[in-house]
Amino acid sequence: MANSFIMRNIGSKLFGLVIAALVVGGLGYAFWPEPAEVDLATVERGPLQVTVDEDGKTRIREKYVVSAPLIGRLLRIDMEAGDPVEAGKTLLATIEPRDPELLDARMVAQAEARVRAAEATLKKMEPTLEEVRAAQAFAEAEMTRARKAAVSNAISKSELENKEYNFRQKSEELRSTRIQEEIARFELEQAEAALLRTRPRDAAEVDGAANGNGGWTFTIYSPINGSVLRVLQESAAVVSAGTPLLELGDPLDLEAEVDVLSRDAVKIHAGARVLLEHWGGDKALQGRVRLVEPSGFTKISTLGVEEQRVNVIVDFADPPDARATLGDGFRVEARIVIDEADDVLKVPTSALFRVGKQSAAFKVVDGVVHEQIVELGRQNGLEAEVLKGLSAGDQVVIHPSDQIENGIHIRQR
Repeated sequence: MANSFIMRNIGSKLFGLVIAALVVGGLGYAFWPEPAEVDLATVERGPLQVTVDEDGKTRIREKYVVSAPLIGRLLRIDMEAGDPVEAGKTLLATIEPRDPELLDARMVAQAEARVRAAEATLKKMEPTLEEVRAAQAFAEAEMTRARKAAVSNAISKSELENKEYNFRQKSEELRSTRIQEEIARFELEQAEAALLRTRPRDAAEVDGAANGNGGWTFTIYSPINGSVLRVLQESAAVVSAGTPLLELGDPLDLEAEVDVLSRDAVKIHAGARVLLEHWGGDKALQGRVRLVEPSGFTKISTLGVEEQRVNVIVDFADPPDARATLGDGFRVEARIVIDEADDVLKVPTSALFRVGKQSAAFKVVDGVVHEQIVELGRQNGLEAEVLKGLSAGDQVVIHPSDQIENGIHIRQR
């Protein structure tokens, strides 16, 4: 009986210990930290490009703004944007003389009075001119008779010279009087011209001017082969000299203008390779930097920050057929290559973080995270060249959160 009781007591104690062990084990498992889920990337070898990425726009290399060379009335321009033009053959615009200004009643009366005064002056000159003409004819006849008499010594030499002098004097008076008559006639024409008032032109005059047949019209022809880019003055109007009328250019003669930060511009040199992407075509266009402009300008960013920027001019390397639909002022995304290598060890920049003044990455070995200091070389926005600290095939954590620490267990998300 005693032995049996002892055995039952020992069995119950063992059962209790087993239950306690199971409870402790369950609690430990319940509170044991689970491996953190992370995204991983593999360190590998490959090409790496360091680029300056900025938005740009296309522009026609040489644009021609056709302006009015003189003051006049511009007839309506029938050209439209996109119309082809041929040098020396395509009629762009026609300019005709302006209509006279409108006169009010007082100005009309004054102008009519000036006309009557000019007519009276001209009429006054008629008898004066006849008188002087008659005196000159009489002096000429007297000189002729004196010369015949001088042959037979019927008059003295002095008398002959007086007759000749009198003839020259009357001739000059006649010339002076004729000039005065011309002046009076011109003043009459000027007074009559001032009396002109604006009047509607008839259809024949309009058609003649439009066809370039009017004797008083000025026609403008295209100076280049290309297309009309913009019509700056379409409607008929009175224009002054220098008024822009049309903008012409060759749509195939394109270049790209990319404005970059001045700190990036100092790294760009003429001849650098450029990739022009997201312009609407199936593949990126190739280009070369022709010029980094020597003067910068201030530009306000979308965040309201003043930035010093510099224009970089890019020539297209692809033939025009590869970009036939690309026009003037179209948007492009430019990647200007400032450094590149064909075979380097590289890691995503999203896996890097700063430890003091050094760069580091979380290297994963057998599911455990190890903080690894790395030395970097070339870098762009997505990848960085690894000089020391990592090897090809190593796995690193990308976009590490604050929960990722050295020595913890992880599993790939």
